[in-house]
Amino acid sequence: MKALHEGSETFLIPGPWDIASARVFEALGFKALATTSGGLAYALGKVDGELTLDEKVAHCRALSRATQIPITADLENGYSHDPEGVAETIRRIAETGVAGGSIEDWGGDDIYGFDHAVERIEAAVEAARSLDFPFAVIGRCENLLRKKNDMDDTIRRLQAYEAAGVDVLFAPGLRTTEEVRTVVNEINKPLSVVAMTPNLTLGELAEAGARRVSIGGAMAMAAYGTLVEGARELKETGTFNWLKRISPDNALEPLLKAN
Repeated sequence: MKALHEGSETFLIPGPWDIASARVFEALGFKALATTSGGLAYALGKVDGELTLDEKVAHCRALSRATQIPITADLENGYSHDPEGVAETIRRIAETGVAGGSIEDWGGDDIYGFDHAVERIEAAVEAARSLDFPFAVIGRCENLLRKKNDMDDTIRRLQAYEAAGVDVLFAPGLRTTEEVRTVVNEINKPLSVVAMTPNLTLGELAEAGARRVSIGGAMAMAAYGTLVEGARELKETGTFNWLKRISPDNALEPLLKAN
């Protein structure tokens, strides 16, 4: 994972929500994976934000055992408001075999105050550095995703997380190449962005300076969206047009057998 983040090539990192999706992404040649809290929550019959640390640990362990490529984990707020709890989350997740994890500064109701947010990142970094293998800490600023459209504060936080020693910086909510370029020009660590619009390509994001591009829970939402639409058609009209969306050669099985 360290080589990918520090290399010169921008890479895509999709978000699996179960073993099948992880193995499909691996079989198709992706170099790394990033778990999605929303996707896992849906798979467990929950909504995003309701996962427990035990559920996340079990999920990361299952994906690590099922695949051979590096995985970073969406650790939400570290499943704790306190720095000590965040550090414990890093230690527990590291035991599952994943190669890194992101810690966000959203507490569930609001963005953490600046000093407290930095203390939490510092605790995550300290815990990661105590491990006997490289574990990437991704410092994540939630401002833009939570409709706090303050680019100055976003950059200030990312710079502070960089100073705290994170390996990668992440500001979900950047929607244009101009915004990506603005952030890249103010930091020295690799920037991760999440695809927010179909109007941008990987090449455009790479040209703007993004090092890695994730999709969050979008693929899971697309899959469950198909489920909802097909189920509604079945119940409301008694028709089976949704069958047309199924690949005639069952494209899933060859990919699962490839691992």
